[in-house]
Amino acid sequence: MLKRLARIFLPVFVSAILFSPSLRAFEPSAQDRELLERIEKDTLQYFVRLSNKETGFTKDSSRPGAPSSVAATGFALAAYAIGESRGWLTPDYARSRILTTLRMLRNKTAHREGFFYHFLDNRTGKRVWGSEASSIDTALVVAGALLAAQYYPGTEIEKLAHEIYERVNWKWMMNGSDFICMGWTPEGKFLPYYWDSYNELMILVALAIGSPTFPAPERTWDRWMRPEGDYNGHKVIFASSGSLFTYQFSHAYIDFRALNDQGINYFENSREATLANREYSMSFADQYKSYSENSWGLSASVGPGGYKAYGGKPGAGLHDGTIAPYAALSSIVFTPELSTKAARFFFDNYQANLYGNFGFKDAFNLDKQWWAQEYLGIDQGITLLMLENYLNGEVVWKKFMELPAIKKWIELTGLAKRSTSVTEN
Repeated sequence: MLKRLARIFLPVFVSAILFSPSLRAFEPSAQDRELLERIEKDTLQYFVRLSNKETGFTKDSSRPGAPSSVAATGFALAAYAIGESRGWLTPDYARSRILTTLRMLRNKTAHREGFFYHFLDNRTGKRVWGSEASSIDTALVVAGALLAAQYYPGTEIEKLAHEIYERVNWKWMMNGSDFICMGWTPEGKFLPYYWDSYNELMILVALAIGSPTFPAPERTWDRWMRPEGDYNGHKVIFASSGSLFTYQFSHAYIDFRALNDQGINYFENSREATLANREYSMSFADQYKSYSENSWGLSASVGPGGYKAYGGKPGAGLHDGTIAPYAALSSIVFTPELSTKAARFFFDNYQANLYGNFGFKDAFNLDKQWWAQEYLGIDQGITLLMLENYLNGEVVWKKFMELPAIKKWIELTGLAKRSTSVTEN
């Protein structure tokens, strides 16, 4: 399977593998850089203001009464460390918030075999909404904890973060299969769904294989499907929904630019997916007022009819004129000029309805005269981390790639060593 994909995608990706593209090919103007810095700093306030000070848990959404999300809490851990490094939070404040959260996660939060429940009570850490012990959400909180640990080596923060990671029994969540299950519930046990095809799963599989205690076998990396598609000349290993977040979440932490998966470079793949997503929406510009050259970003978000997995092609291509600004902003490492122009467009044209104390709200739809009144924690988190990688010397990537677990994953799977040459079966 991988050899067949390599024959198709090798010409597109080989230059990215060999030359590791720089994020500085495009340099924003001083005014645009100031705007991007403001967005990142304002986005940080979501985690400062909407995380419980006694437990550290971060709300899934800014909606009144919303529970905490484990994934959003992981982004908060990363955000506090970044905030201190940028001088936006005091050292005492940032470290106190991180320690409070990690102690709660380590000692008092409901889990099964180290896997946290998707949604938690803000005050107690108990499971709510009948949610599952989630493998991907646990991976995202572990990633945030391990990144925070890299900012504070030799401290209790580092110790707790690694204890939380080392407790996760990845083998158990595979349930005897070649894939990691999406989750487990006390009522129904393992869910009937597994991470078996390309999407945001790469951060999950990387942490599972790199685990020092309960690692998934290295073959887990090769087993998941890599469906290939094409839209408007953009060849993409694609996620079924075509939502932009699926091409972003793993890249918030892992620098894929120099990693070669038998001819596939996932950084370049996300660039192509972003361009395809943008061009897909632009092809409907005569039908939807929200879509234009600088107004793009089809990704899972709230919308006029509720939360939907909006996306472009290749993929399902579900859309109704709803644009999620975070989607364009979080692609900034892949498409710096286009994403910067989108940020400027959204801010200059829709600031009154779309921008608030925590940066850009989740989405809008001009045809239905609808503007989201809420922020989503995971969307704020991916925005902050991607802006940080772009604006501040790729520091998140540099720190995360130094983790022994990530080095182990790369070595075991041969991602940095595989030849770009292709042979027939």
